[in-house]
Amino acid sequence: MTDQTQNQMESAAVDSFEQREQRIKKLNDLVDAGENPFGEAVAGLQSTAQTLEKFESVEAPEGEETPVLEAKIAGRLTAMRVMGKSIFADIKDERGRLQIYVQKNQLGERFAEFKNMDMGDILWVSGTVFRTRMGEITIKVHEFGLLSKSLRPLPEKWHGLTDIEQRYRQRYLDLIGNDEVRDVFRMRTQVVWEIRRFLNERGFMEVETPMLQSIPGGAAARPFETFYNALDCPMYLRIAPELYLKRLLVGGFERVYEINRNFRNEGLDRRHNPEFTMIEIYEAYSDCAGMMELVEEMITTVAERVFGTLQFKLGEDQVVNLKRPWRRATYADLIRERMGDDWSDLNLAAQREKAREAGLDVTDDMDAVEVTHEVYEKLIERTLIQPTFVTRLPAALVPLAKKCVDAPEVVDVFELEICGQEIAPGYSELNDPVEQRRRFEAQAAKTSGTVEEMSGKMDEDFLVALEHGMPPAGGMGMGIDRLLMLLTGAPSIRDVILFPQMRPER
Repeated sequence: MTDQTQNQMESAAVDSFEQREQRIKKLNDLVDAGENPFGEAVAGLQSTAQTLEKFESVEAPEGEETPVLEAKIAGRLTAMRVMGKSIFADIKDERGRLQIYVQKNQLGERFAEFKNMDMGDILWVSGTVFRTRMGEITIKVHEFGLLSKSLRPLPEKWHGLTDIEQRYRQRYLDLIGNDEVRDVFRMRTQVVWEIRRFLNERGFMEVETPMLQSIPGGAAARPFETFYNALDCPMYLRIAPELYLKRLLVGGFERVYEINRNFRNEGLDRRHNPEFTMIEIYEAYSDCAGMMELVEEMITTVAERVFGTLQFKLGEDQVVNLKRPWRRATYADLIRERMGDDWSDLNLAAQREKAREAGLDVTDDMDAVEVTHEVYEKLIERTLIQPTFVTRLPAALVPLAKKCVDAPEVVDVFELEICGQEIAPGYSELNDPVEQRRRFEAQAAKTSGTVEEMSGKMDEDFLVALEHGMPPAGGMGMGIDRLLMLLTGAPSIRDVILFPQMRPER
C-alpha cells in the first residue's frame, strides 16, 4: 500500500467519522422535537417500477397532455439537487430509481425538514406523477415521512464500491451501489427456482437430510467438527448428502433431490468457498447415461428460461456455447491426447518422470492413479471450456459408483466440465452392499491418520440400508455456485455468494 493510498484511506475515515457525528446530532434533534427517526410500517406502497409502468399505461384525460396518477413509494434517498425553493431528488428501491420533485409552496414548513435529509435516509413519499420538460417521469411530493435515519454515509463514489474486499465484507453497500450486483443475485434466485420447476415437472420430490452427521460421508473431504452436548458426542457438518439420499431410494422414493448446503474445511480460492450450495439428484432405475441426459437438458432449459440464450461470454474474447449435444470423452482418451498414446504402457517411474517434465509436482509416494489424476486436474481440466462429459474414470477415484461391465478398472461415471472446472459429477450408483463395504474399507485404510480420516470411516447404518436392497439408480450432484459463475460471467465464486467466507479483520 502506497503512502498516498494510506493517506486517502485515513482521510476518508476522518470524513466518515465527522459525517456520522453530524448525522447523530440530526437524529437527536429529531428525537427532541418529538419525531420518530425510525418509522413504522407503511401501507399502500407501490414500487418505482410499478409507478413507471402504470404512468406509461394510463391515458391522459381528454384535452390534457398528462395522465392523472397518484403514487406512494418508499426507498433510499440517493441524490438531491437543491434549486432554491425546489428540490429534485432520487428515491431508489429494490426494483429501480424514481425522481421526485419537492416544492416549498407545497410542503410549507416541512420543506426545510426534507432539505435536512441525508443521502442514504430511507423515506416514503406520496404525490402526483408527471413528466418533466426533459421527459423524465417524476413524483411531485405532497407528503413524506422518514422511515430510517442513516447514521453512516454511503460510499463516496456513488457508481459503487470498487474495493473488492470491501464489497465482499460489506455486501449491503455493494448491493446499494451496484445495480449489476443486485441483478446477479436476483438471477441466482431465478436459476434455483427454475431448477426446482424443471425437476418438479418431471416427478422428482424435494427432500431435506441432516446437516449435522455423526459420520460425514459421500465425498472425500476434511469436515468441520462440532460437539453435541445433549448426546455427549462429536458431530460433523455434512460434506455431502449422498448417503442419506440413497437411504430414501432404499425406502421406496424413486426420484428425489435436495438443494443443500455443504461444508468442507479446506482452502479458499476463486472456485472454492468452504460453505457452498449443491443440488444432488437420484433416480431409481436410471444410470450414468440417464443422468447425463438429465443434467444436459436441465442446464440448457434453465439457461433459456432465465437468460434467453445458450451462449455465454467468458472473459473478453471467449464464448461458451451450451447448444446440445455436448461432447463426450473418456478419461483415458484425454490422458492419451495430452501425454501420448503410450502413457498407460509406461511403468510408474516413467510416468512420474514424464509428469515432472510436463511441469507437475509429482512425489515418489504417488501411485499410478494419483499421478495420472494429477495430469488430468492440472493439465487437462482447465482446457475443457466447452461443455464436456468426461467418462469412465478410474475406480479408485469414485468409491460409490458401479464398475463398467466391460472394464472393471473404471467406473460408470461422468464429470461435466465447463469453463475449465467441474460443474457436475454423476454415476451409475453402486448398490452392491458387499462391494460397497470392500470399497469403504479400502478408503478408510487409505485415509487413516489424515485430516480426511472421518470422511473415510464406514457408515455402518448406510451399509445396513444397502443390505435391505437399493434399486439400480443414477445419481448426480451439481454446484449451484459454479453454475452461476458460468451463467453470469462472474470471475470468482465470491461474486455469486451473498456473504462469502472472509478472514476476520484484524
